[in-house]
Amino acid sequence: MAIKIGITGGIGSGKSVVSRLLGVLGVPVYISDLETKRLMVSDSFIRKELSSLLGAEVYAGGMLNKPLLASYLFGSPEHAKEINGIVHPRVKEDFRQWVQCHAASSIVGIESAILLEAGFAGEVDAVVMVYAPEEVRILRAIRRDASSRELIERRVRSQMNDEEKRKHADFVIVNDGETPLIPQVLGLITSLSKKYRLPFKKTGIAST
Repeated sequence: MAIKIGITGGIGSGKSVVSRLLGVLGVPVYISDLETKRLMVSDSFIRKELSSLLGAEVYAGGMLNKPLLASYLFGSPEHAKEINGIVHPRVKEDFRQWVQCHAASSIVGIESAILLEAGFAGEVDAVVMVYAPEEVRILRAIRRDASSRELIERRVRSQMNDEEKRKHADFVIVNDGETPLIPQVLGLITSLSKKYRLPFKKTGIAST
C-alpha cells in the first residue's frame, strides 16, 4: 500500500510547484482542485444533488453554471457547508480509487488548499505544508490571477491561517523564493522512505 501525503498551503504558497517536483521525482499527485471540477461535471450523484439544491439551471446547456454556483456558495457559511457536503465525499471516494490505481507507487500525494478544512487529513499518512510569507503569497497570486490586491487578500483571510496549518503539518517546505526547493523535496522523500522503510529511487536531479 502506498504511503499517502497531503500537500497543502495558502493561496500563492507554491503547492503546485512542489506537486510538479514530486511528479518529476516519481511521486504521482492527485490535484484535488482539477479533479473536483471534473467531478462536478461528470459525477451523476453530484449533478443530481446540485440540481435539486439549485435548480436545473445549474447545468444549463449541459455545462456547470459557475457564476450561479459561486453566488450560492459564497452567499453564507451554511451554503458552503451544503455544497461541500455534496462534493467532498465524492472527491474522497475518487481519491481512494485513484490511490488504488497507483498501487505500484511507494508514495502518492494529494494537493489541496483546504486539505485540513475539508477533513482530508484523515485520508493521508502525513501532511506537508508549503509555506511562504503572506506578502510573497499575495504578490504571487496577484500576478498569477491578474487579480486585485483586495480580492486576493479577501481569499487569504478566508483560508485557515499558516500558524494553524503548521500545528497540523508533519513536514514544512519553505517556498519563499530564496530557499532552494529541490533539496527540501528530496529531503521529504528521503524522510518518508526512512520512516516507512520504503525503497528510495534515485533520480537524475541533483540535490545541490
